[in-house]
Amino acid sequence: MDVESRSPRIPRLSEAGGNPTERGPGASGPYSPARRSLLAWVQQPIAGPANQKSQRRPSAPLYCPIAAPGRIAIRRVPYAAAKRLLDVVVSLIALALVFPLFLIAAQAVKLTSRGPILFKQTRVGLGGRLFPCYKFRSMYMDAEARLEELRHLNELSGPVFKIKRDPRITPVGRFLRKFSVDELPQLVNVLQGDMTLVGPRPPIPSEVAKYTPEQLGRLAVKPGLTCLWQISGRNQIGFERWVQLDLAYIETMSFWGDLEILVKTVPAVITGRGAC
Repeated sequence: MDVESRSPRIPRLSEAGGNPTERGPGASGPYSPARRSLLAWVQQPIAGPANQKSQRRPSAPLYCPIAAPGRIAIRRVPYAAAKRLLDVVVSLIALALVFPLFLIAAQAVKLTSRGPILFKQTRVGLGGRLFPCYKFRSMYMDAEARLEELRHLNELSGPVFKIKRDPRITPVGRFLRKFSVDELPQLVNVLQGDMTLVGPRPPIPSEVAKYTPEQLGRLAVKPGLTCLWQISGRNQIGFERWVQLDLAYIETMSFWGDLEILVKTVPAVITGRGAC
């Protein structure tokens, strides 16, 4: 006889003399009312971690307050399926090709300054949704704390902050930024679907909080690795012109236009044109 056949069977309430609420204290049956109450408790469904997990609803995505759902008109992309296929194929190929560069960059960051190799920062994506954006760390660990003391040196108009000789950037980080190597981990963001290859660069929440209604239009599509701004001089142009280029892309975006921007991004990255 196996183990299961020897295990005691818990009788159902019908076998234990019926429902105790329907029978008085003197009810007859093989079990007393107290015993039947115990059996009823034992036979209740177990609310363990497994059941709790199955009943748990997925958490809703977080949004930037000024760009709450409904405040931004999402742009319908007619070639969305082809754009997504391009994102996945090109990102996988690029990750395979630059993997040795990943290792070199990671070691350079680790050996030359204190702190983690990767820097994860909250950025604002499609429709104002927040997501974690990945980069190779290019600044010292106290960069955020030193921002206010340097803000008066800002060389760009609008809510963004850029200076050419930012003292918060490490020597290795300066090289990584010049050739956009620090942004290579964002290929993972593209594969995850938070970003796309071609689209406006993802801003940080503190910048979006200062956007005008027109500037919020940048959030009508997924943010990208490159766009018209990257191939038009990057930090050599002001923020107003930057927004104009992003909005122009959104109005005229097409599959072939994306391919053209990707092709033009290659020499812009190799030469480091317009980088701080």
